[in-house]
Amino acid sequence: MSGLKELKNRISSVKSTQKITKAKQMVAAAKLRRAQEAAEASKPYASRMANVVANLTAAMGEGSSGPRLLAGTGEDKVHMAAVMTAERGLCGGFNANTIKAARLKLQELLGDGKEVKVITVGKKGREALKGEFSHLFVDHVDLSDAKDKFAPYAIAFGMDLSNRFENHEFDVATLVFSEFKNVLVQKPVAKQLIPAEAPEDAETVDLDGAIYAYAPSEPEILEELLPRYLNTQILSAMLENAAGEQAASMTAMDNATRNAGELIDGLTLQYNRARQAQITKELIEIISGAEAL
Repeated sequence: MSGLKELKNRISSVKSTQKITKAKQMVAAAKLRRAQEAAEASKPYASRMANVVANLTAAMGEGSSGPRLLAGTGEDKVHMAAVMTAERGLCGGFNANTIKAARLKLQELLGDGKEVKVITVGKKGREALKGEFSHLFVDHVDLSDAKDKFAPYAIAFGMDLSNRFENHEFDVATLVFSEFKNVLVQKPVAKQLIPAEAPEDAETVDLDGAIYAYAPSEPEILEELLPRYLNTQILSAMLENAAGEQAASMTAMDNATRNAGELIDGLTLQYNRARQAQITKELIEIISGAEAL
């Protein structure tokens, strides 16, 4: 009977786990819808901002230095790597994939003889990288209280990066995060933030020989625009990262729920067989005793 009791307790335990994973799947699905809508809503603005920066940069012409956020320091010695992950786990390989990409990027920079500094955004990345790269950490951005409101955190982080750059703390800043493709695909990417680079596929205006005169000048416009462009890129990355986290969590909890169901079915079959064997044994003992009399 002890074996039957153990099986029954295990079935009950797995059923409780299944209820938890099902509930977490439903919560992640609800959060995913909001996060996906926010990420998709930010893309047109970020894309348009990139187009404006690309057009202004093209209008300046070659040989023009422009603002430091665009022109850089002229050196490539000190790199700031911002690694963005989730604050929580239970989201499959979402964090592991981003951490793997970040680790490869850091090892590549160190292998090239660069001085590297690391800012972690999200607790999971900091926990995973501290064993190997804790001596490179310079700061941490805690998003545990952000919920769905990332704008203040993106602005504060953007200002911090800008100030560090103006104080000559680094030459190049790169953001490693997970780009949201769809519910099933989240791709880790490394995007250069400083010096600012407009995407290669950004649309540029064909002037067809015309000359535009900007007032104020292109460098002055960029001086005001580039900090906002930096904040926009960070906010877009945070929103995509949040959407990817919820998508991965929903998928992981769905798999866990189905696996728990399969385990329950297997344990129930095992329990029924053991119970049938126990009943058969008791019947044989009763019949044998009756025949002995």
